[in-house]
Amino acid sequence: MAKRGGFPGGGGMPGNMANLMKQAQKMQKQMEEKAKEMETKEFTATAGGGAVEVTVTGAKQMVKLKLSEEVVDPDDIEMLEDLIVAATNEAFEQVDAENAGSMEGLTGGMPNLF
Repeated sequence: MAKRGGFPGGGGMPGNMANLMKQAQKMQKQMEEKAKEMETKEFTATAGGGAVEVTVTGAKQMVKLKLSEEVVDPDDIEMLEDLIVAATNEAFEQVDAENAGSMEGLTGGMPNLF
């Protein structure tokens, strides 16, 4: 008579499943550590040939804005605003690219399990 339910070969969790769970827990811990590390890492981008420089953290918080005097033109505030937006967006793209690359390195390209 065949057993009902469970896994073939006895009760409990089979070795491969237990090993998979350990690996998943280890991977999750590594991902959490990487996320904490990313929060403090800084990324800098420029726009307008270096006239505007923006520094953000991996937590996507702007921590520094540097402007060259020649870009501060009271008659063309719109250009300055555009340069700040462009530099900020570029810095955020750097954060996203590094975050994606580091997570892929941890998961080996596996689909997101969490």
